[in-house]
Amino acid sequence: MFIAVREEVATAIEDALDALDLPTDDLGIEEPPEDVDAVLASSVAFRLAGEVGAPPPKVAADIADEIDPDAYEYVGDVTTQGPYINFLPSETYFAATLSAAQDEEYGHLPDRDESVVVEHTSANPTGPVHVGRARNPIVGDAVANVLDFAGYDVDRHYYVNDAGRQMAVFTWAYETFDEDDLDSEPERDRIEYDLVRYYRKGNAFLEDGPADRVDEAEAEIQSIMQGLEEHDEETYERVSEVVDQVLSGMQACLARLPAEFDEFVKESQFMFDGSTDDLVARLQELDEAVYEEDAWQLDLSEYGIEKKMVFLRSDGTSLYTTRDLAHHEWKFDNYDRAVTVLGEDHKLQADQLQQTLSLLGNDTDQLENVIFSWVNLPGGLGMSTRAGTGVDLDDLLDEAIDRARNEVETRMEERIRDDDLTDEDVERIAHQVGIGAVRYDIVSKQPTKAITFEWDQALDFEAQSAPYVQYVHARCCGILDEVDSVPESVDASVLEREESRDLLRVIARFPGVIDEAADDLEPHTVATYTREFAETFNAFYRECQVLGAEDEALRDARIALVAAARHTIANALSTLGVAAPRSM
Repeated sequence: MFIAVREEVATAIEDALDALDLPTDDLGIEEPPEDVDAVLASSVAFRLAGEVGAPPPKVAADIADEIDPDAYEYVGDVTTQGPYINFLPSETYFAATLSAAQDEEYGHLPDRDESVVVEHTSANPTGPVHVGRARNPIVGDAVANVLDFAGYDVDRHYYVNDAGRQMAVFTWAYETFDEDDLDSEPERDRIEYDLVRYYRKGNAFLEDGPADRVDEAEAEIQSIMQGLEEHDEETYERVSEVVDQVLSGMQACLARLPAEFDEFVKESQFMFDGSTDDLVARLQELDEAVYEEDAWQLDLSEYGIEKKMVFLRSDGTSLYTTRDLAHHEWKFDNYDRAVTVLGEDHKLQADQLQQTLSLLGNDTDQLENVIFSWVNLPGGLGMSTRAGTGVDLDDLLDEAIDRARNEVETRMEERIRDDDLTDEDVERIAHQVGIGAVRYDIVSKQPTKAITFEWDQALDFEAQSAPYVQYVHARCCGILDEVDSVPESVDASVLEREESRDLLRVIARFPGVIDEAADDLEPHTVATYTREFAETFNAFYRECQVLGAEDEALRDARIALVAAARHTIANALSTLGVAAPRSM
């Protein structure tokens, strides 16, 4: 209902300004502070005071006088508070919210008939996924979920770097060394942990091996890269044998989050179909193209980008960015919008890519980037696959599950439900809470801010963490498990207590939160909403008896309100990729 009342408020202010012969270009609609008993407010009087020649409170009062609340379905009253115009909800607003949220799909917005490709993670297939990169699949998956909830047709893509020097080195090492040549056992029984040892061995050999043998190795590595440029199928098969195996292991790790993909798009695709060659020819025709230091480059200094972008080496081999340009033009041909989730170390590359796409005649308004900073662990551990150091994401998730299991087991005596938890139940809850804690703690922060993951905060059942929010869903389920069914028709007007009204207000806002999060590509705002929701529900739970309500009408209405709350918090957690346990 929040989106509907927002539309009504916009119409009401615009019509009032028209009646007063005032400009309507900025309506100043905003959410009021918590202590104001209004759904929405307008600060438009500030903007118009100078034009009208009257103080803002007088302008606000004049505008409010032009608005008839009876003309609107969800606006119950219009008041002023100094320079602000406040819009209070009608009884219909509360009733319609309670009714709409009985739907398990509550919060999903209508189909927009607009396709979006969200590319995220895209870590090089050189070994296990490390914690330093964990923010990409978590934020990327949440961005895709929010867009999906908001009515977009979303495809989730992983762009596979299978054509660069790293993969040529990996392929050469995999074909050159035997198990007996390797220095260690796999850290985990999964294919990427096995094969990364070859990659590390190869890099160590290239740095410290005999000069003549290193020269031979470099020649073979160059041959692999050249073979891909020349569309040699045998070379592609050699590289793919390594890439596909490592990627399958990385997928198994990412599925634990879970972060799953609709398509894995290989960069070699854009070499073999000729689009990279075509793109290089077009780049060479640009006025910004220069041949310097034995390479073709673009001078983008005119556009505020000082570092030149190399797009073709002297030996005729292309670069990752060159192939990524072809990849993005393919996205533009197949989707209405393209969203890419990138680490901050790729910002320069992203700026170069966007400016170059524009020079090539593309509409770069289709392209949006979500830039994120790093996840750190206490102690500042490094994250290097090449050196074989750092903390793997698998290790972090294992630790999260273990810690969550301990929390669940130590809290068994405090549970308010009398159902017995089996060992299988405890393990399920440990996975839901542990992995949920990792995801929630990471996605709840603004992406551009570096964060340090702290266990005590992430798994605090009493603070504003995933378990704190998940517990609200479990509590709703516990209440509803005590009734045969949720009443189909209730009288919302009996929900007179302030705590009930506050809960309805926050439930009503959920579709609007999804709408704004999708527009801004900011899933952390959904996490902020879930914390506010949890506080509001807990206040309702403390003050309002549900099953022991004074009469049947009130009991039925509160049961319906709990069902609405359950659907809302379950779907809000779902957009964040966090499980909603039925019991904790």
